[in-house]
Amino acid sequence: MKKFIQTLKNIWSIEELRSKILFTLLLVAVYRLGAHITLPGINPIALEQLSKSQSQNGILDLINTFAGGAFNMASIFALGIMPYITASIFVQLMTVLVPTFQKMQKEGESGRKKINQLTRYITVLVTVVQAFAYVAYLRQTSGPAIVPGFGAAYFTLTTVVVLTAGTLFVMWLGEKITDKGLGNGTSLIIMMGILARLPQAFAQELSFRSERTGDILIFIIEIAVYIAINMGCILLIQAVRKVPVNYAKQIVGNRQFGGARQFLPLKVNSAGVMPIIFAQAILFIPTLFTLGKNGGDLGRMFTDHTSGWYMLIYSVVVIGFTFLYTALIFNPKQISDNLKQNNGFIPGVKPGQPTTDYIGSIMDRITFPGAVMLAFIGILPGLIQLLFGMTQAFSMFFGGTSLLIMVGVVLDTLQQIETQLMMRQYDGLMKGGRIQGRQTSSAVQI
Repeated sequence: MKKFIQTLKNIWSIEELRSKILFTLLLVAVYRLGAHITLPGINPIALEQLSKSQSQNGILDLINTFAGGAFNMASIFALGIMPYITASIFVQLMTVLVPTFQKMQKEGESGRKKINQLTRYITVLVTVVQAFAYVAYLRQTSGPAIVPGFGAAYFTLTTVVVLTAGTLFVMWLGEKITDKGLGNGTSLIIMMGILARLPQAFAQELSFRSERTGDILIFIIEIAVYIAINMGCILLIQAVRKVPVNYAKQIVGNRQFGGARQFLPLKVNSAGVMPIIFAQAILFIPTLFTLGKNGGDLGRMFTDHTSGWYMLIYSVVVIGFTFLYTALIFNPKQISDNLKQNNGFIPGVKPGQPTTDYIGSIMDRITFPGAVMLAFIGILPGLIQLLFGMTQAFSMFFGGTSLLIMVGVVLDTLQQIETQLMMRQYDGLMKGGRIQGRQTSSAVQI
């Protein structure tokens, strides 16, 4: 504990790091404040009464999670950062599939600026479309909460404009945090939105357990299980397969370069959280076409995360999307070419196509256990709810998108803080002085 307190003092003593932390906290506070400002023409009291009698599942609940509850509150930040994420995913896929985008990506800083600008334009289009859909959603589910004095056309126009401006402002906050703050701004905004729901879910679960004698012990066990799940999630996010790489010796003047034995880190979970997001979106589609009594039963099967059929289908979809997304974002041919250009080679493997095949085969072998673990984390909320009988709101933090995003963002932020400390010859945040997974000089930069 004494060493931890000293580390915090070291962090606060670095002026640059202290400024970044304060700047990040300030912008996050602005975002959370805006998430509680209701749209013009909406009666917040009537909306709150309606929301208590309604429940959401599927993609709508996912959007509300990412928006920190602003979606249900009809806030000016109701769409949150989701349109920007959608545009970023689209552009990322285009850089893999379209040669023009690939060429743009290889242009360096100028190409990156073009891609970022294109992403912003696409964000505006996506936001406008989602804003119109959100207006229709408000009319269908929260019609009584709309102030009668607002005309239909006027309410639609003002809501679309405010929502678009709100999303662009949140996007700007994320970019400013990335440039001048600490960590990735977009990821931090999503994480703060998720964490904003944790205190209420924690209080509901504690109140639920306090009503019955002996359930406090179960609540303590739940907290212990939650800590263990977080540790397992950290292992999944940071797990890598180290492929040895040698570099040929080069003599330039009187100096010798290369000849060192390094490694190529291949992540077990290269796809990150994207397969879970895609799977939740796919399983939401059948609920749009379910009609009648039988259709309603089918719809509940695809939205009830405690259903056995839901878990089975969800796991298969997550595993399939993990392989698909990894194939899209991971290019063994490009890595092989980069190694060849830098006079690097894998011991016992010929350069060129054999190296490409070797790296591809390793990725195929390590992706399967990573996909299975990812699917298991995805269905954990349902399993935990069935096992302990806890509230649904609290069970959502035991796995799925929420847990992966929170753990991933916290690790990334801690790695950046530790890098700042190590640059100034301070001890790191961990006992060993280094968080596993931080980029070091011994890792090949691809």
